[in-house]
Amino acid sequence: MAKTSGRNHKRTAVRAAAAALTAALVATGTSAVAADTPQPSLSAAKQPSAAAATATAVAASNFALFGVNSSGTAYAYRSNHKGGLTARSLNGSGWTGVNAMLQVANTQKPDGDSDGIWFRESNGNLGFLKFDSETPVKAGYGWNIYNKLVSPGNIGGAAAGDILARDAKGDLYVYLGYGTGKVTGRIKVGYGWDIYSEIAGNGDLDGDGKNDIVARDKSGVLWLYKGTGNQKAPFAKRTKIGSGWNQFNRLVSTGDITEDGRTDLLARDSAGALWLYRGTGVAAAPFAAKVKIGTSGWNSYKFLF
Repeated sequence: MAKTSGRNHKRTAVRAAAAALTAALVATGTSAVAADTPQPSLSAAKQPSAAAATATAVAASNFALFGVNSSGTAYAYRSNHKGGLTARSLNGSGWTGVNAMLQVANTQKPDGDSDGIWFRESNGNLGFLKFDSETPVKAGYGWNIYNKLVSPGNIGGAAAGDILARDAKGDLYVYLGYGTGKVTGRIKVGYGWDIYSEIAGNGDLDGDGKNDIVARDKSGVLWLYKGTGNQKAPFAKRTKIGSGWNQFNRLVSTGDITEDGRTDLLARDSAGALWLYRGTGVAAAPFAAKVKIGTSGWNSYKFLF
């Protein structure tokens, strides 16, 4: 079973050590990072100002989209206020010692932005980096028992973002966020989730104020799991919302890309193009028809989050 522990930091130029968690973090969750050791870095992507931004834009999470390539270089994309993304900006490097990266909002921010990332080292340690901090927090160990980690926002009823984790047997667990980068012990919330090849979500898809997720099964059918706000049973019974989704090799939600107050979904196809599914707020059909917002090259990213 994965173990957990907790702590806090701030935003913008993240400098922390993925590899340093193994050797340098102590039981309190703080670390002493050698000044002469090159460390992974990541900067928060600032949203460009624009008059076109709507007043409803703060109603949903509005994270930047990060892509990290096999060399460990991180790039960020923001909403261009026109239903697409800005040109990428270089936002970090050195991310070669990790096998998972997730964004999280530990507090309800007016701009809907994230305030840090969780990352899993190849040895199974879970770390948390808060933007504007040079100090990593060790959030847990033994996390390599999971083959899928998702940061779906708050699904347990509190303000902070949580983690969904699926193990090789298909059991699904939720770790509730303390709002500090650390998480509670796990709660088993489902079984049989090994039928899904992708799980994504970061906001409310049906307009009831609770965060939902979508899951794609191995035959390409997409299912909606409506959030309940109950940490012991965070999702209602699934409903089918689409088919043919096996054309995509990655599904990810960073919240409201279009800035209309509704949560959207991004999908990367096998040719490396990026597609936007605009949220509708209607449970029966939570996404509008897809729109291509990236023509090629998106398969260069090992992590897209």
